[in-house]
Amino acid sequence: MTNAQIANAELTIGEALVKYLEARGVNVIFGIPGVHTIELYRGLSQSNIKHITSRNEQGLGFMADGYARASGRAGVAFVITGPGVTNMLTPMAQALADSVPMLVISGVNETASQGLGMGHLHELPDQQGLCAKVARTSTQITQQSELIPALDQAFEAFIAKRPAPIHIQIPTDVMNQPFDWSDDLTVQYNNVEILPHAYYADPLAVPTPTKDRVEKAAQRLIKANNIVILAGGGAKQSDQGLRTIAQTLAAPVILTANARGLLHQHPLGIPASPSLEAIRQLLREADCVLAVGTEMGFTDYDVYRDDGFPALQGLIRIDICADQLERQSAEINLQGDSNTVLTHLLSILQASNHQAPPERLQHAQDRATTARHDALAGLPENYREHIAVLNTLRTHFPDTYFIGDSTQLIYAGGLYYDHDKAGGWFNAATGFGALGYAIPAAIGAAIAEPFKRIVCIVGDGGAQFTLAELMTAVQEKLEITFIVWNNLGYLEIETSMAAVDIDVVGCDPQPPLFEYVAKACSMPFASCSKSPESLQQAIASLTEVTGPTMIEITAYPGE
Repeated sequence: MTNAQIANAELTIGEALVKYLEARGVNVIFGIPGVHTIELYRGLSQSNIKHITSRNEQGLGFMADGYARASGRAGVAFVITGPGVTNMLTPMAQALADSVPMLVISGVNETASQGLGMGHLHELPDQQGLCAKVARTSTQITQQSELIPALDQAFEAFIAKRPAPIHIQIPTDVMNQPFDWSDDLTVQYNNVEILPHAYYADPLAVPTPTKDRVEKAAQRLIKANNIVILAGGGAKQSDQGLRTIAQTLAAPVILTANARGLLHQHPLGIPASPSLEAIRQLLREADCVLAVGTEMGFTDYDVYRDDGFPALQGLIRIDICADQLERQSAEINLQGDSNTVLTHLLSILQASNHQAPPERLQHAQDRATTARHDALAGLPENYREHIAVLNTLRTHFPDTYFIGDSTQLIYAGGLYYDHDKAGGWFNAATGFGALGYAIPAAIGAAIAEPFKRIVCIVGDGGAQFTLAELMTAVQEKLEITFIVWNNLGYLEIETSMAAVDIDVVGCDPQPPLFEYVAKACSMPFASCSKSPESLQQAIASLTEVTGPTMIEITAYPGE
């Protein structure tokens, strides 16, 4: 749209919002229309933005999350006032825990009615206050002059800060107010029209550590004899940088669950949980630890809550978030984007002609090999069997996204599994840990990557949280293989209860017959046992099928 066209257009605030999102490069919005958001939809049909209708707001929130992780862009969601917002709180909390960029635009009751408790439709005592607890910010738009600044601030935060959900709510009596456009509201940024320049900050204003601090870290690394690198989800865009610095320093790289896919089959890569004793022993022996983009939280570092994680010598942390750096004592903190800081570190190391000698590199590779072997060997036999299933899936579905829920396959993979795509392994089994995540998150990823077959791994219990979203996948003809791990209930919780002498109660929700669920959704289906050979046959039977498919793995207790 040209400046003259914008100036002459008669637009509402709702329409202006859609035009802004389109200008920012948003091409997908996840939503469920309602009487309190219809003004947001007024301009949607005239835009190039695709709308994906979920079956529940929790589903659309997880779709936005999966889309963001697969695309690298913020997932955008439209939700109604009241129940739409409360259904959305769980996905927002999951996104907050996992540092996922999400923009949630909601309606809210008309301005004069808020907080009065007069029984208006979808009324909440303090909707904005609720959202503020699970978002970086929650902003209410009260007039047209506030819209663009609020949106600018949201997108700038996605670029320059630790990613997180951001909430903007617009009262129903404000959405349809006129938006006053003028000729000077459009500027060029990367050949895209962005509005307006008066509120637009430098998108490259990402915090960076001082040169002196990076040099101090480089010198500390040069002096160390036994370095180990910890990589978290904040490093998932830094595969090449991690490979280069690991080789330069002769340092094994431990990959937390959110970092899996980095350094696939690399001799220095260790795709195992820091909660395992073999990995902790490697860290005890280190005289310097470089932690890249990891919050060092309990669900990665102390999942069994045994307080056995060792004190780390010479800890150097790289993280974009100042708050995260303050939560863990370190010798040197480097605030900034992982890619940028690793590049600066490498330039200093190379300028110093620092390169680990071949014998030290070989020793580091031997240490990594031992850690990998001992970590896998130390797992229970059934978990090693689960990992074999994951390896079979990876062989048949290479270089794609494996998206999971809290289920046994994912728990096993979180402890040890070497994925083959950077950023391609993500799930809700760590951090906030919301059940019902996998099916809609896989749909979001498939929207972002329409030419890849996405693998969704979900238990029979978790599947029942968001089973209705299967029809979204069918309606959109998405290339997703839904792997349902059916062990007839919450077996992992049942085992945990029995382990501490608690009578097992509530762990046996009867699952549906998944073959008939697939049939009801017009979805091709295959069933198999949990042996890799049986799984291979099931996959082969669906090889020529396009669109969504389902494979049920029967993993009944006692089999």
